[in-house]
Amino acid sequence: MSSTAKALTLLSHFSATQPEIGLSQLCRIAGRDKATTYRHLQALESAGFVEQNPATKHYRLGPAMMQLAQVREATVPRKDGAKPALTALADATGETAHVTVLSGQTLYALCECEAPHHGIRAVVDLNTFPLHATASGLCVLAFGPATLFDVAIASLEEFTENTPTTEADLTALVDTVRSTGFGRANQSYEAEIQGLSAPVYDHSSQLAGAVAVACVAARFTPDLEQAIKSELVIAARDITRNWGGVIPAQIEAAWADALSYPNAVERTS
Repeated sequence: MSSTAKALTLLSHFSATQPEIGLSQLCRIAGRDKATTYRHLQALESAGFVEQNPATKHYRLGPAMMQLAQVREATVPRKDGAKPALTALADATGETAHVTVLSGQTLYALCECEAPHHGIRAVVDLNTFPLHATASGLCVLAFGPATLFDVAIASLEEFTENTPTTEADLTALVDTVRSTGFGRANQSYEAEIQGLSAPVYDHSSQLAGAVAVACVAARFTPDLEQAIKSELVIAARDITRNWGGVIPAQIEAAWADALSYPNAVERTS
């Protein structure tokens, strides 16, 4: 990884729940030495990508990030194309729905919607998603570029006792995703959460990311799983259509086989 890439990856550690990070803490999170991290932060600060809070001396995202985000959304309006389907998905399932987008070798959070049906619900506060441990990540491994599998194998961090930590385990999970068309994280990132996902595509005809539902494990039943999968198909089709893409025929076929009643996932007018 180049020095520029290493500097830019520091930006992925900032999130809504962790908007400011001190130098020492960022070194621990990124797993880098203090001198290198400081040098990268100085480069990012000079370009406006980060800035220091004068009061705390902690770093936070800078104004250049806002400008780039606005340009990105204005020219490639992914959020606008995903939000209606996401709201419908959360309302139909009663669970938290979210969309991720693939950029290079990283899966980024795009937007989320929490359903008000339950007092206790999943909270998605990730900025980037582990490819091996999340439903969205498994979807990307199954239907995205083949090179992503090597990226995932190089970082098999164990989050729970259900996290795949060997190449064989991950291969088996990805094979299941390919055969069913659905990503499934069985309490592999958080012990209290079950995740299900479906791939979404854009105008390039390539995988663009995933739409997913995060469900509190205590209320996850076979009936709810089937209902979520049916609604995921609808959401994936809607988002893909809004992004100018088409769901590949082999994935439509996999969905039909997995659900056993393909006509049930089409909305009636």
